[in-house]
Amino acid sequence: MKIGFLGAGAMGGAILTRALEQGVIKPEDAYVYDLFEAIRNQYEHLGCHIVHNDAELGSLCDIVVCSLKPQYAQDGLKQLGDTLDGKALISIMAGITVETLREWTAGDVRILRLMPNTPAMVGAGAFALDSNTDLTAEEKDFAEKLFASLGIVEWMPEPLIDTACGLSGAGPAYIYMVIEALSDGGVVKGLTRATATRLAAQTVYGAAKMVLETGKHPGELKDMVCSPGGNTIVGVKTLEEHGVRGAFIDTVVKATERAQELGKK
Repeated sequence: MKIGFLGAGAMGGAILTRALEQGVIKPEDAYVYDLFEAIRNQYEHLGCHIVHNDAELGSLCDIVVCSLKPQYAQDGLKQLGDTLDGKALISIMAGITVETLREWTAGDVRILRLMPNTPAMVGAGAFALDSNTDLTAEEKDFAEKLFASLGIVEWMPEPLIDTACGLSGAGPAYIYMVIEALSDGGVVKGLTRATATRLAAQTVYGAAKMVLETGKHPGELKDMVCSPGGNTIVGVKTLEEHGVRGAFIDTVVKATERAQELGKK
């Protein structure tokens, strides 16, 4: 299949670059349309085809991955015209529903909506895919392989994609704040900034890997670290006193509600 990328900036570019590295997409099967010359040159150097407008991209490809900023998407998709008639569109844009995507595209277009996150740039992404998609079995299999090459894939009904947006889509920003705060605490007690940040980041990475690889409940893993009367349980008690658990829950709820609002505009 010929795969087109409508926009190959930060997220679209991360997906395409990783897919090329993993062999999920061959350079000769990849087509790119982007307004920025530097991006076009980058992918031309990697052997991808560079096209000159939206309609050319749609006419040459079997699947188009749309990674435009949501505020520019309507115009970009309308410029495709009916070139995607009988073909597939994969959207990674936050808040833009399948219903809206159908309004913005002409012809009979099969659509997959999904929510990525920025750790995909280092092959550790989390992707929430719409299980109600009308992609063909072959197209769904391709999508699964494409996004699994950049992290984990979870299929869910489209209404829950906004929840994934509030959790995993926005979640890296929350965790960067946690890493920064842990680092600050280490600096307060004498560690250098570089050492404190490395320890904090590795601790978050290691804890996440434990959850994913052991399959144990996070609460059980937490209890494994908390010795009776030890420093860890005192730290946990301090977090509870500051309402950290409730703050994270409310954060995901509010971010989800904002994603839902964006989809209605």
